[in-house]
Amino acid sequence: MIKFSEIKMGDYVMAEYEGQLRRGEVTRLNGDEKQVCVETDVQEFWYETEHLLPIAINDEELLKLNFSKEALPDGTVKYKKGSFRLVIPGKDNFSTVDMWYREDRRQHPNVHYIHQLQNHYYQMTKVHLTNEVMA
Repeated sequence: MIKFSEIKMGDYVMAEYEGQLRRGEVTRLNGDEKQVCVETDVQEFWYETEHLLPIAINDEELLKLNFSKEALPDGTVKYKKGSFRLVIPGKDNFSTVDMWYREDRRQHPNVHYIHQLQNHYYQMTKVHLTNEVMA
């Protein structure tokens, strides 16, 4: 489950309906009812937050978001998208991350899920993090 206060429009989440999980994008929020509208490959539908699950940050998910990956000599791994950078301590070790965009540097923010990364990315760049390729 994801807290309603953590969810923003444009976030990617897993939505559960009748036991099936589907990846989707948050398209609308209803603060009065604490419901979230998610568009999946099947349809757009309103969900209660107990039916929404976060997507863990991992190599596959970052590559889906069109980050490029660079293994550094010290063993750390850097992911890049435009001027935004994300560094993890080692291959497939997403326990802690450092991120920066221009002069805004954040060391070890509480980021373990894609929607959290999207929200930090937006705060830092003023652009939504999507799977679009940066020019």
